[in-house]
Amino acid sequence: MEKPVGPRLFVAGGLKGDAVIALDRDQINYLVNVLRLGAGNPVLAFNGRDGEWRCEIEPVSRKDVVLRARRQTRTQPPQADLHYLFAPLKSARLDYMAQKAVEMGATLLQPVLTRRTQVSRINTGRLAANAVEAAEQCGLLSVPPVAEEMKLERALAERDERRLLIFCDEDAPVASPLEALSVARAAAAADQPLALLIGPEGGFDDVERRLLLAQPRTVRLSLGPRILRADTAAVAALAIIQACLGDWR
Repeated sequence: MEKPVGPRLFVAGGLKGDAVIALDRDQINYLVNVLRLGAGNPVLAFNGRDGEWRCEIEPVSRKDVVLRARRQTRTQPPQADLHYLFAPLKSARLDYMAQKAVEMGATLLQPVLTRRTQVSRINTGRLAANAVEAAEQCGLLSVPPVAEEMKLERALAERDERRLLIFCDEDAPVASPLEALSVARAAAAADQPLALLIGPEGGFDDVERRLLLAQPRTVRLSLGPRILRADTAAVAALAIIQACLGDWR
């Protein structure tokens, strides 16, 4: 991986040699007015498809600039497959959770509404902006999409049963998360699609727990003797999953 030579931006346009990449107004403002960059300054750009490219700022007018792609610095790696399903939190903690989930390798952010969820609707545009910011800052080459919120029952009904579902539950009978995942690891293929589900602060109710336990290919995961806040549990669970079943192996 080449050492960064400037800011990183997620762009919509295609990236190839000598391509001109249009920017939105916020990106132009960030480069020109916040960072005070001008003609010829380097910017690293990625779009989730064409790898990462070293670009240069090219003025179009006094207030408008584009990027000119010069050379590829990294090729696009194979995409992992780790869906992150979560009960929405209040905005500040939800921002944090979304950013950390992206950093930890989630490839889809799916809000789910449970019986004890305290937030009924979320700003998916804000979640998507947090996902982009996390990818830009952490050197990632893809930004996970943010799905519209749905009820837990619907999410489970529409679930692809080939995807291993791991849900965090403080009442799990196996105290060690490593032990709980060891059986799944022995049976999992290298490209096993995964899903992690984090419930609300009050946990799943009895009806939801029974529904989850009735699902095929499911692992019930404890996160140890302490009750964690949902945003903390997300980071802990994603780290354990990546180490045992994901791309940290």
